[in-house]
Order: sequence, then C-alpha cells, then structure tokens
Amino acid sequence: MLRDLRYDPAALADPGSGAPALAYADAEARFAQVLAQQGEELGVDLTRMAARRQATGEEPLVVDLDHDRWSRFAWIPLARSSRAAAVAAGASLATRVGGDAVLQVGDAVADLVPAILHGWELAGYAITYSSKPPPPRGSLTVCRPAPDDAEAAFEAALVRAAATARDLANAPSDIKSPQWLADEAQRRASEAGLSFQLLAADELRQRGFGGLLAVGSGSSRPPALGIITRPGAPGGPTIVLVGKGITFDSGGLSLKPVDSMPLMKTDMSGAAAVIGALTAIGDMSGRNDAATIVGLLPMAENMPGAAAYRPGDVVRHFGGATTEVSNTDAEGRLVLADALAFARATQTPDVIVDIATLTGAATLGLSRLMGALYSDDERLAASLVEAGEVAGDPVWRMPLVPEYRSALESRLADIAQASTDPTVRAGSITAALYLQHFVGDVPWAHLDIAGPARAEKPRREVTAGATGFGARLLTAWLLRHAVPRRTAGGAA
Repeated sequence: MLRDLRYDPAALADPGSGAPALAYADAEARFAQVLAQQGEELGVDLTRMAARRQATGEEPLVVDLDHDRWSRFAWIPLARSSRAAAVAAGASLATRVGGDAVLQVGDAVADLVPAILHGWELAGYAITYSSKPPPPRGSLTVCRPAPDDAEAAFEAALVRAAATARDLANAPSDIKSPQWLADEAQRRASEAGLSFQLLAADELRQRGFGGLLAVGSGSSRPPALGIITRPGAPGGPTIVLVGKGITFDSGGLSLKPVDSMPLMKTDMSGAAAVIGALTAIGDMSGRNDAATIVGLLPMAENMPGAAAYRPGDVVRHFGGATTEVSNTDAEGRLVLADALAFARATQTPDVIVDIATLTGAATLGLSRLMGALYSDDERLAASLVEAGEVAGDPVWRMPLVPEYRSALESRLADIAQASTDPTVRAGSITAALYLQHFVGDVPWAHLDIAGPARAEKPRREVTAGATGFGARLLTAWLLRHAVPRRTAGGAA
C-alpha cells in the first residue's frame, strides 16, 4: 500500500490546509523570505545552510516540520540533476514526515519531481494484517501541475512494480498457496490488459514437469505454472522472464533451521518481481514495443510430507533431462529448470532472464544490498547492470567459471543438483551453471536475489520485510533496453 499523492499548484495559497510539514526544493524566493522572517538564532542556522548550498552546489530539500513556523526544520541534500539523489531525498522526506506534507518545487529542479515522488512513495509503503485499523500514513501534495511525460510515467511504473512485488511477497504463507499466487497474478494481469494461462498439477504431470511436481509433492497444496503474456508485433522478438515462485520453503525433508524459516514466505520474490514488472508496464510504450513478453511463474510449496521427494531421487524435467537430487532445500533450481526448458522448447525465445531467491551463497560476497548477476551474453549483462543502477536495484556480475561444471557431474543423471566435488564450494556459481544447462544457446541471464529480496530494517526507499528487489530492475530493462531478434545462426 502506498501513500496518497496529489498535484495542486495552488496548495500553498491556503495556509489553513492543515499540512504539518512544508518542503521546499529550489524555492529561491521562499528561502529568502524565510531567512528574513526568522529570529537571530534560527536565522543564523538557515544562513549557514544557504552558505553550504552555495559552497557545495547541493540543491536542498528544506523541510519545515512545524507548518510555516520554522521552529524545527531539516535539510535534505538534493544534488541538482541527480536522479538518485532525488529518490533518496524523497525517501528521507517520507521518513521525516509521518503525516501530511506539501512540496513546493522551483523550476530549476522541476524535472526531478518524479524521482522525488518515487522515493517518497516507496519509503512510505506499508502493509499490515492486524485486526486494528492502520494508523494514518499521510499524503503529499505537490504544488505543481501533474507531469505528463515519459519520465514521470517511467518513475510511476517503477513504483507500481516494486509495490506489487512487496504486496505479494509480504503476504503470509497460510493464505499464499500456489493457487492464491496464481489467482493474484491472473487478477493483476487482467487489470493490466495482459493474458494469463495456468497449467495445473494434472497438466504438469501429463507434460512431464518433474522438477515442479517433485518440489510440490510434500504439500497438500499442489504446484502450478503460471504464464503471463504481453503480445507483440508479428516478427518481433520474444522475451521470457522466469520467476521462482516457492510460496513457502521449509526445506522439505532437508529441513531448514527454525530461525531461518519465517522469512521463507518471501521465497517467491522472483515470481513477485516478474508479476510486478509485467503488470506495471502493461501496454506502456518503450524500447520493446514490438516484443512479445512472457512471464513464467513456476509455483510450489516445499514441505516435508509422506509423499515428499527425497535426497537421492532422480527427477525428470520437462523435455527429458534428469537431475540427481542431493538436498531438498535446493528446490528453487529444480522448478526453474522445468520452466527454462519449457521456455526454450515452446516460446522460441530471443532472450531468457530468470530471477530467484536462489542461494545463501550469493550473500557471502555481496551481502544484502546487491543481487548477483550471471550471464553468458555480454550485451545482455551490461544492459541489466545499467537497468539496475537506474532503477535502484543494483546487481554485480559474477563469473560462470567453466572449470566448475565438472562439479555437477552425476553418475546417475544428466546433471547433479549441486556440487559433488568437495573442493568446489561456490554455491551461487554452481547453481547458475546448473540453470545454464537448461537454456542451451539462448542468450540468458540469471539474477540471484537471495540477499536483497528481504530487509530487516528500512534503508532509504527500501522498507523492512519484502523489498520488491528486481521488480524495478526488470521494469527499467524492459522499457529502456531493446532486445534484438536472434539470427538463424543463434546470435543476436
């Protein structure tokens, strides 16, 4: 849920509006007026702020926390022409002002308003399942006409994508079954003008989705595969996004420690990011207007049970390839393998990007603020890195070490689920190499978001809980980075 937002150029003309906070960005005349009105002590502080502004080039977002009395105020740096600083300033405004606020923006930084609002809306995001009514979260009135341009639409799409992903991932798993997630995906796809198809358990069985069926076998709530489609123009490229949709991950028979289990309601954050991105874009115009965009959502609940799959099993995936299972808590790669093989065989993709909370190993080097990116395509990798920087979902490219492939050799199956070589413990890398086995020669990227998909405390526009990481990245990538058709020889 996001805070209310409205545009009203005349908002400050009514001093009785009741807003407890006024914020000024590059409001030259107003800043000078405030300086002239204040007493000596406060005036000195404001004068120092003005001197800092002149010396550093910072464009301040100055917040009056007492509604035009200036007995308490805050200075928020807002570097001129810096979109990232504008997002951070908007987030800081949201955290400093709990109630209603009015924002006055001068012409010099008017182009940063959409980014300021991006930060303000996402930092003010909240969700609750309490029986008590939620407290008022405040609204923001912007003293300008509503922007009507591509940049404003872009920022709004990023916000919608992240908010949708957070809503889905924060939902508790007692209600979030694979069917619930499928219903949510269908509802949101329909509202965005996209088509939705569901392959239920019976059809998965008929078509040989052995990985998805194995992972869901221990749960009373059956697995499913959701397919969201935005059709493109004839002859246009096909982009496939695959999002891991484990609605709860107990670890299965390889049971997780109790302390790590509560967060596992967010183990479908990859699917949430795909749903958020596709529904945020809808029919928006961008660099991939001619492309058919397909989102695949392999959804299952990984539970121990009488029928649960076991370490030592051999799973047969869609298309016939087999995996030797060693750890039922490495379930994400099994459902992704089915979806990747399905994408390759049925969608004629020009590019595949999968996104998943896949490995704890990805957090060892990158911690909780950055995702891991693996790709066998230089142009694709560079475009995803750039999209992540722009959107606020940064990723770092990691190596697909060829020498580690031998660690996935199996005596019983086509490939081992995880490394069988005790000298190769690169869990995130070997997981990516495992997935690469199922995409063949299709340009592909894998985003491991196990670290940044969850946050224990808020930071800037990222709230505690499910962060929606990856949804903004995918949205920015789809809108601003064109995907070419592959040639007959396989190259783009």
